[in-house]
This record gives sequence, structure tokens and C-alpha cells, in this order.
Amino acid sequence: MDNEALEEVFQSLGRVTIRRMFSGKGIYHDGLIMALVVDGELLLKADEVSAPAFEEAGARRWVYSGSARKSPVRMPYWSVPDVAYDDPDEMAKWVRLAYEAALRAPPPRGQRK
Repeated sequence: MDNEALEEVFQSLGRVTIRRMFSGKGIYHDGLIMALVVDGELLLKADEVSAPAFEEAGARRWVYSGSARKSPVRMPYWSVPDVAYDDPDEMAKWVRLAYEAALRAPPPRGQRK
């Protein structure tokens, strides 16, 4: 997805910042990362509160299996449910869940007090 398309997806939240990350992109709102683009796929942040909704909607959890890893790592990012791509109101719901998960997440290691 190009940046303009990503901004449209997240328009219900307001302004987002998009940064290159490795071979993908990170999408931030108010300084918090809430989504990734990996191999061209948009992935939304979820946690123990919101992950059941993603799973129930048929979304897939992203599993990272880098070459240095012996076993795959389940990441806190999920695919966007199919119904959200055709309905802006539905997309806004999932985007909001991702941002709420970002708000609940502990700060990154370098930012902990």
C-alpha cells in the first residue's frame, strides 16, 4: 500500500505518521505504533483485549520467522478482517481497536522509566 492509501485507511483517527521499517512500514498515531505493512499486507495491532475480536472476524495473527530465529514468534499484529476493506465505517472500527491496543501497550524498552 502506498502512503496515500494508508492515510485514507486511518482517516477516522486523524493524522498518521508513516515510517519505513526494515522492508515495510510502521503506522503511528500520536506517537504510538498501531499498524505495520509487511510484504504489502496491512497488519493492525491487537492485544489480549482486542485479539479475540480479530480472531472471531477471521483475521490471521502475524507470525514472524526470521532466519536467525529457531522458532516462529507470534507478533501482536493481525490482518485486517475482509469486511473492513469494503466499508469505511467497519474499517474505522478496526483502526480504533488497533489504536486502543497501542494505548494499552507498555512503552518500548528504551522509553521505560
